[in-house]
Amino acid sequence: MEFKTDILKLFDKEWALVAAGTKESFNMMTISWGMLGTIWSRPAATVYVRTSRYTHDFMDREDMFTVSFLPEDMRDTLVLLGRESGRDIDKMHVKGLELADRNDAIVFKNASVTLVCKKLFKQRVDSKNIPADILERYYNGAAEHDMYIGEVVDVIYK
Repeated sequence: MEFKTDILKLFDKEWALVAAGTKESFNMMTISWGMLGTIWSRPAATVYVRTSRYTHDFMDREDMFTVSFLPEDMRDTLVLLGRESGRDIDKMHVKGLELADRNDAIVFKNASVTLVCKKLFKQRVDSKNIPADILERYYNGAAEHDMYIGEVVDVIYK
């Protein structure tokens, strides 16, 4: 398994979709916080999902999740998927999204790269351990994040 990228700008500048569920019932959301690395001698992706997000329920329920990077010409789609909730709109009818035929995880045909992850760990980000300036800027009354670490079991290229 090989994955070549500018790892420090991947989430922050390119953004991604995190998705969890089954083909019958799933949700996805745009994320710009994440990390890639190694933990417990396994390749891993770490993502952060607010407890208030609809996708959070799917992340808790499922053993697998995906992190998909879409091409730049789909930036408007990423903006919409980050702004709107799957509770309010059918996100699969957003322009350009099409599911790939895979049974163990939600994969989009038009993603340039998808990381298929098996959930290893979840933990609430404890606000007591966050510096005051960050807490004020990113949380100021907003819901907390849960951190999910997944073993990267497959990397899919378009």
